[in-house]
Amino acid sequence: MRITIVGAGYVGLSNALLLAGRHAVTVLDVAAERVAMLNRRECPLADPEMHAHLARPELQLTATTSTADAYAGADCVVVATPTDYDASTHAFDTRSVTSVLAQARALAPDATIVIKSTVPVGFTAAQCARFDTARILFSPEFLREGRALHDNLYPARIVVGGERDAAAAFADVLQAGALRSDVPVVLTGATEAEAIKLFANTYLAMRVAYFNELDTYACTHGLDPRPIIEGVGLDPRIGNHYNNPSFGYGGYCLPKDTRQLLANYATVPQNLIQAIVAANTTRKDFIAEDVLRRAPGVVGIYRLVMKTGSDNFRASAIQGVMKRIKAKGVEVIVHEPTLGTPTFFHSRVVNDLAAFKREASLILANRLGAEILDVREKVYTRDLFGGD
Repeated sequence: MRITIVGAGYVGLSNALLLAGRHAVTVLDVAAERVAMLNRRECPLADPEMHAHLARPELQLTATTSTADAYAGADCVVVATPTDYDASTHAFDTRSVTSVLAQARALAPDATIVIKSTVPVGFTAAQCARFDTARILFSPEFLREGRALHDNLYPARIVVGGERDAAAAFADVLQAGALRSDVPVVLTGATEAEAIKLFANTYLAMRVAYFNELDTYACTHGLDPRPIIEGVGLDPRIGNHYNNPSFGYGGYCLPKDTRQLLANYATVPQNLIQAIVAANTTRKDFIAEDVLRRAPGVVGIYRLVMKTGSDNFRASAIQGVMKRIKAKGVEVIVHEPTLGTPTFFHSRVVNDLAAFKREASLILANRLGAEILDVREKVYTRDLFGGD
């Protein structure tokens, strides 16, 4: 099978590596440098397993910036372009997806198209009607940044929504590429598959918000949150996982997916979804106020990334805290090795770690790294358990 994957981000590249062991895969991306790296078998993303996997000689993988070359002879087109949330429209910006759909229908009219980008509920059905075809499917991703390939090779589940036979065939392709043999498979309508994605991420955001609010309560009343969280988690219905407090849920997916789901509730009664979205703002307000209460001189931001091992800091929670602190006139410096600029939102970037430690009178760390343990006395973090 010839598979075209549009977009070489975490979703696109992890799927490309998953499928290129058994199929001829072409990755189409607008970034020439990223394409060149892939053709040299170098990984443009911070994911150790992707780096290692790219070196495997059996992979049938090429990359290109040419749409004509990418779509030529394609049996399947996988759409993995970004869909950022547009606050002015209260919806995902799906223009990149609709553009790819139009290209694919024109240049590979017989191909099955699988949308991997996160879209509003009802989007895929609308596109099937627009293009008068049943061969546009939706298959959500459930990936962690820094572990994207691992989560495709050992998926918790495979979900494909759309026309039954086409959905089953694509699920078989994903299953064949996975290293886990007993993967649960959910075949459903495209709209239900879209809802699965948004409700799953909103549940994860709710869990983050819950333990953050528990931590806020403990901090406010002078309690130790660790035994409270551990004691709550010992109930097997709750579990001691995904319970480490933070500055808020962030990263690329959870903030935008929760807001999109809330927008989908425009005509549906709800209280909880609104509360999940609002809770994240409240948490960042509390963290900023707790920091300012300490009357810091220079606040150092230790890493902008949300997760250990990731190079992505889009919508990271610490940026929201940083903006609140700066708004009060406090000087902020940033230590983020992935940045190649001298400033970040008008704050100095200090990537000499020793100088950063000396200059900062208080260091904010969403996740506590080993390299700042020697100045632990001036580190402010809510990382209680050392995990994401």
